Amino acid sequence: MISIASAAGIALVALVMVLTPGPNMIYLVSRSLSQGWQAGLTSLVGTIAGFVIYMTLANLGLAAVFRTARWLYAGVTLAGAAYLLYLAWQALRPGGFTLFQPRELARDPPARLLRMGLLTNLLNPKAAIMYLALIPQFVVPVRGHLIAQGFALGLIQISVSAAVNATIVLTAGGLAAVLGRRPAWLGWQRRVTGLLLTAAAIHLILGS
Repeated sequence: MISIASAAGIALVALVMVLTPGPNMIYLVSRSLSQGWQAGLTSLVGTIAGFVIYMTLANLGLAAVFRTARWLYAGVTLAGAAYLLYLAWQALRPGGFTLFQPRELARDPPARLLRMGLLTNLLNPKAAIMYLALIPQFVVPVRGHLIAQGFALGLIQISVSAAVNATIVLTAGGLAAVLGRRPAWLGWQRRVTGLLLTAAAIHLILGS
């Protein structure tokens, strides 16, 4: 089974990744602010389902395909980095978005919230990189049961991501209210978001 070092390592990586604003966080916060925390948590269930799909595919050999076809892996990595840079520009440009600024979204029923959460995560480059590039680095062959290790590490990542995102969903309204009373804070939040997204994109490019 997995080592303590591997478990701690993937938990730390998962924490850093989930705290870096990306498509999942943007969607969950927007949904929570426009339709309430219940809708945010329902959408979160959809994103968790996306992680489970990635975890299953990776452990069934998709990661091996990417290791063999390095050009395909590089293409996915660069596409993910380009998307993160696009999100960074959206945050840094004049009049760009702020994560906790209320947005008007159509009120969707639970089934659609689940589907949108799932789709957002399946198209999330950070989720793809997590399962196809990062988690396999923490699998230790000498400990045996490679597939079991992959699933165990994946469950740790999902648990960390779910806990952090649930906290963000439940506190989004309060944070938006506080930031709304302090416009300067919204500007700093926008800059920090853009810089974090840029740093994540550069990290993907350098590691590809």
